[in-house]
Amino acid sequence: MPRPGLSRADEDPAAALASAAEVLAVLYARGQDDVAPAVSPSQLRALLAVEGAEGVNLRALGDVLGSRPSSVTRLCDRLEAMGLLVRSPHPSRRREVEVRLTPRGRALLDQRRAVQVRELSAVLGRMAPEAVDSLVAGLAAFREAAGRPSAAGGPAAVSDSA
Repeated sequence: MPRPGLSRADEDPAAALASAAEVLAVLYARGQDDVAPAVSPSQLRALLAVEGAEGVNLRALGDVLGSRPSSVTRLCDRLEAMGLLVRSPHPSRRREVEVRLTPRGRALLDQRRAVQVRELSAVLGRMAPEAVDSLVAGLAAFREAAGRPSAAGGPAAVSDSA
């Protein structure tokens, strides 16, 4: 039962994190209209995955994105038409196609990150320095825990390339 005067987020660390994630999503969306070309969330995920594994093949990209090969092909078609990535034959495996970011794709990701840093810096600037230090330490521990295999022995919850 919740304690009087406390929200659900104050009661449960997972709820507090979910609430913070919602605020982060709003902050991440701010200013993104200034970044061109506009990309969908699935296109952004694909660009980030390619950035994290430059030269990835389409099958591996589909595995990272959790998408069927036909969906990955269409997604890459759109991103290539926008000039954000390029597909090319693998140098030694003729049947395999590599996917790489173009300079325009890298610039788009850099612009998005600059907007995100600007928005987050504004919020962090309104916090006490010791609260910022605690937040950074907590986020580092969270990222480390998220990267470890689950208790059930399954794969890591989050990979560094996602």
